[in-house]
Amino acid sequence: MALVKRGKTWHTHFFVDGQRYRQSLETTDYREALRIEKKLIGDARAGKLSARRNETARLPFSEAAEQFLLDRSPHLAAKSISTERERAKVINRSFGQTPVCRITPESVLAFIRERKAASISNATVNRELDVIRGVLKKAKRWHLFADEIRPLPVHENVGRALTYDEKLRLLKLAASRPEWQTAACAATLALNTTMRGCEIKQLHWRDIDMTGKRLTVLKSKTEAGERVIPLNADAWDAIVSLYRRSQALGEVRPEHYVFLACETAHFDPTRPQRSWQSAWRYLTAAVQCPSCGKLQRPAEACVNLECKANMKGTTSPLAGLRFHDLRHHAITELAESQASDSTIMAIAGHVSPKMLRHYSHVRIQAKRAALDRISTRRPDAVNLEGLDGSYDTNNDTRTRGRDERYSQVIENMVDLSGIEPLASSLRTRRSPS
Repeated sequence: MALVKRGKTWHTHFFVDGQRYRQSLETTDYREALRIEKKLIGDARAGKLSARRNETARLPFSEAAEQFLLDRSPHLAAKSISTERERAKVINRSFGQTPVCRITPESVLAFIRERKAASISNATVNRELDVIRGVLKKAKRWHLFADEIRPLPVHENVGRALTYDEKLRLLKLAASRPEWQTAACAATLALNTTMRGCEIKQLHWRDIDMTGKRLTVLKSKTEAGERVIPLNADAWDAIVSLYRRSQALGEVRPEHYVFLACETAHFDPTRPQRSWQSAWRYLTAAVQCPSCGKLQRPAEACVNLECKANMKGTTSPLAGLRFHDLRHHAITELAESQASDSTIMAIAGHVSPKMLRHYSHVRIQAKRAALDRISTRRPDAVNLEGLDGSYDTNNDTRTRGRDERYSQVIENMVDLSGIEPLASSLRTRRSPS
C-alpha cells in the first residue's frame, strides 16, 4: 500500500489477494487521499473494484449506454428496448459526451433536480436512473453512487375495482352499439379471464380449444403470463360472437387473429388490431340525458334538438376507467371468492405473491364483512344480561364462568328424563322405610 504524488494529484498503488490496483485519487489533499485509499481497499476486498481500468468507464456516456442497451436486448421485448432508447436520449442531453469515469454523484443529483424542475414524474425519473445505474454497474463504478442515489418515492396505483352496478353498466353500454362490439368482447374477456390488453390482441384462433372451452396465452408481458385459462359462460359467449364475426368477414384459419386489424373498413385477419381506445374512451365517458335518455358525450346541453336539457356537470360513473382496470377487477373478484393464491396466480399469471397483493387488495366492503364475522356485536351475537356486546378477556372469562355455574344448577335440577326429580322429603314419605 503506497501513496504517490504525481504533479499535485495523489495516486494509490496497493495489492489485494495478489491483484494489483493502481488508481488516481483525484485529490491534492494528503488526508483526503488516505481516506479515499482506505475506502478503495475495502471496495477491492468486497469485490466492488476492478483490478484493471474498466473499458466502459473510459467511454463517453452515450457510447456506454448504447453498449449497455445492446447487452440487454436479448432479455427484453422490442417495445421495451425502444422505450429504454428513448430514456437514454434524455440522459445523453446531460451526460452524452462525458466519460463515464467523470460522472459524479453530484452530477446525477443535479440531473434529478433538473428533471423534477421540468415536472417529470418520479416514476419516469426512476426509469431513467435505471439506465444510469446499469451503465455505472457495467463500468464497476456504481458502488461510488449507491449510498447517495436512491429511487424517488412513487405512489403505486393498484388499479380500480368496479362495483357490481358499474360492471353491469359497462357491459350493457358496450353491447348497445354495433361499433362497440370489439371493445365489448375484449372487456368481457378481460373481466372473465384476467387477460391483459396486449394478451387479448395477440390471441390467435389456434390458441383457443373450441372443444375444451379454454384458451392458451402463448405471448405475454412475462414468462409467468404464459398459461391456460378455462372459459366460463360469459367468456365463451364472447369467443362465439367473435368467431361468427370472423366467419362473416371470410375464411377463419388457425393462424388468423381473433381481434383482426381494421383500417378504413378493410379487415386483415393476418394482423392484430392495434387499439380500441377510441371506442373505449367514448364508451366509458358516455352519459344519458336525464330528460330524453339519449346516450351522448358529456356536454353542457343535450344534443337532441327537441330536448336541449341542461347536462352541465353530468358525468359517467365509468369516467377515467382504464382497460387494464378490468384485469384488476377480475383478480379482485377472484380474491373475494376465497380462491387460493395459487389458483389466482395460475389464472392471472402473476410472478410473485407480492404482485398478487398489489392487484388483489379486496374492497372495503369485503374487509368490513370479514371483521364483522369476528365481532361480538354482529346481528347473530347473544347479548347476555343486558351487556352492550363489548368485552375484554377478563369479562369474557367471568361471563363464561357464570354460564357454567348456571348450567350445572340446571343439570342438578333436571334428571335424565327431563323431569324435575322429587325432593328428598317427599321421597322419604313415600318409601316403605
